[in-house]
Amino acid sequence: MSPTPQRRATAAGALVAAAALIAVGMQAGTATAAADATASQARTAAQPNPGAAAAKLSASERATLLAEANSTTAQAAKALGLGGGEKLIVRDVVKDADGTTHTTYERTYDGLPVLGGDLTVHAKDGVTKSVTKATQHEIKVSDTNATVTPATAEGQAVSAANAEGSKQTKADKGARKVIWAAEGVPVLAFETVVGGLQDDGTPSQLHVITNAKTGAKITQWQGVQTGTGNTMYSGQVTLGSSQSGSNWTLTDAGRGNHKTYNLNGGSSGTGTLFSGPDDIWGNGLASNKETAAADAHYGAQVTWDYYKNVHGRNGLRNDGVAPYTRVHYGNAYVNAFWDDSCFCMTYGDGEGNNKPLTSTDVAAHEMTHGLTSVTGNMTYSGESGGLNEATSDIMAAAVEFYAANPQDVGDYLVGEKIDINGDGTPLRYMDKPSKDGGSKDAWYSGIGGIDVHYSSGPANHWFYLASEGSGAKVINGVSYDSPTSDGLPVTAIGRDAAAKIWFRALTVGYFKSNTNYADARVQTLKAAADLYGQGSATYNNVANAWAAINVGPRINDGVTVTAIANQTTQINTAVSLQVQATSTNPGALTYSATGLPAGLSINSSTGLISGTATTAGTSNVTVTVTDSASKTGTASFTWTVGTSQQNVFENTNDYAIADNATVESPITVTRTGNAPSTLKVDVNIVHTYIGDLKVDLVAPDGSVYNLHNRSGGSADNIVKSYTVNASSEVAQGVWKLRVNDNASLDTGKIDSWKLTF
Repeated sequence: MSPTPQRRATAAGALVAAAALIAVGMQAGTATAAADATASQARTAAQPNPGAAAAKLSASERATLLAEANSTTAQAAKALGLGGGEKLIVRDVVKDADGTTHTTYERTYDGLPVLGGDLTVHAKDGVTKSVTKATQHEIKVSDTNATVTPATAEGQAVSAANAEGSKQTKADKGARKVIWAAEGVPVLAFETVVGGLQDDGTPSQLHVITNAKTGAKITQWQGVQTGTGNTMYSGQVTLGSSQSGSNWTLTDAGRGNHKTYNLNGGSSGTGTLFSGPDDIWGNGLASNKETAAADAHYGAQVTWDYYKNVHGRNGLRNDGVAPYTRVHYGNAYVNAFWDDSCFCMTYGDGEGNNKPLTSTDVAAHEMTHGLTSVTGNMTYSGESGGLNEATSDIMAAAVEFYAANPQDVGDYLVGEKIDINGDGTPLRYMDKPSKDGGSKDAWYSGIGGIDVHYSSGPANHWFYLASEGSGAKVINGVSYDSPTSDGLPVTAIGRDAAAKIWFRALTVGYFKSNTNYADARVQTLKAAADLYGQGSATYNNVANAWAAINVGPRINDGVTVTAIANQTTQINTAVSLQVQATSTNPGALTYSATGLPAGLSINSSTGLISGTATTAGTSNVTVTVTDSASKTGTASFTWTVGTSQQNVFENTNDYAIADNATVESPITVTRTGNAPSTLKVDVNIVHTYIGDLKVDLVAPDGSVYNLHNRSGGSADNIVKSYTVNASSEVAQGVWKLRVNDNASLDTGKIDSWKLTF
């Protein structure tokens, strides 16, 4: 993990499309089918199941899995009981840490592609555990002879495309015969794709499905989904670049050779790779062509890092190869889009060519469309289209929080940096989607008939509620007040847990091409069971967040108490600890506790534990919360009261550790006298490949005590206690834990640390 010389400082920007950002989808239906922590939420009791985590596969390991799956498609079809005319084509293979594989197949019938026939086999040790199918109908038609001519189907498709702004007079390719199985009983059909441009200048790849027996149009969807450098939106950042001789290019060799190109006002082709005599890109102003490139390049970079470091996915296809980026598309083009045909992201420069749509959340949104296209591949219309859009918004929010960029802090707003409307408002709101004037807060039976950027609202709302819970709160300076459709509160599972659950449902084959809201609930619960256990608090609250947007019932009937961390305080020191709890039943809550240290008590009406501990020792405390229906919930923890000679000071805030950078986490110590010769330093650093790290304790006077110096090689995380002879140091003042990352590729965070005097 040695540093690469192909690095540069540059600026990044926020990117979000116009009123509609990134798209593709379809499907209607019923929505009544039967802890990790964020910065603003306490940690939940549930812990991830490590066996369900994605195995980190090299490109060659993934290629081997694909080859093995491709060599057994006939056996797999037979084992699944498919008809004689059906064949399987491998689309993807994902492997869990415990060896479970998830193999996703497309189907053909008598040599014809089956649209909506995708399925995933979940197996371990050669034994099939379950199968997830897009359709439960038998793939069968009376015959494959079309009554309607291909020309008729093509004419219908051209007319549909012209209605959306395309000037094309013929289809890009002749109508192809398919089996349409995404909705109801499979039928023989034609699929026609028409290109050109949409009304707003976005490229068009309109897919039109025509019944090959009757000539009736079945459905249509758009195949183009919209959605030291100095950036407009993210300040000065470090970019992955490459040097050849005296020339530098925006080629990120450490991230799948991701490249950023300049279309320079064009609307086709690849454009020109950004290059120059130095490794400085942009100046933070839209007038400099490199600025938008720096923003978009940075957005792709942090998205790649998020998927790799958090979810173990090595590129969108999991093959170590990156898509590419194009900026400066068209003239004053107010949008951005993902295009499967080039496997690339493209960005316009916005109104007056002064507001490039290249902020971090927009870039992550567009890039996530690429991930969806090779995994769940939800059709871009109807309910599945809304879920496709929401997937990009959900992962974009997760990426923005992960990036921890002080110039573009994490939030649950979409496109807030771009100010596309010129009034300081974002494009979309995840806590209450209806605030944008078009999106819906909750599911209803007709939601599949509206624009996918608006039908994404309920899923975005689910993610916010699952991440942060309902009610009023302030996160990173932004005020939120999220309602629920059933009027009952939702307890947060934490943003990391919510994102991991959605990601798993997307990538292991739980989400299919025709997934609707009801099925999304089923599949995210399946993912929650994999990761956190069926019936766990996390699992139940995933269901409750769905119920809060009118999809399915609540699971837990009663009280949920937010987990309480073990407490450490000092004798004769005043304490204040607020118990957090919610209930699915209306009315007031009553609080009680057993085992509290002497001198402490709990307010039965508010749940505040307060007082002054009078006796040293460790107590086992259980808090019980009772609601108006006599339902109860509990939380148990230990409470240690130390003597006055021992003081513990702790910082539990997260501090991101970027590549080739230094970060410090401070603790203010109020203890008098000198530090002891046995000063205890407890460190919890989350970081892959700890051989990259140098960790020091810095005393208030600037003296440095080394704790860890690039040892440990490829091991992950530093969770360790150190003893330091700091007897020459005055205890009172600001102590710092300084972490220096000395290489590329691996990043992490200071999760917490403490000093015990």
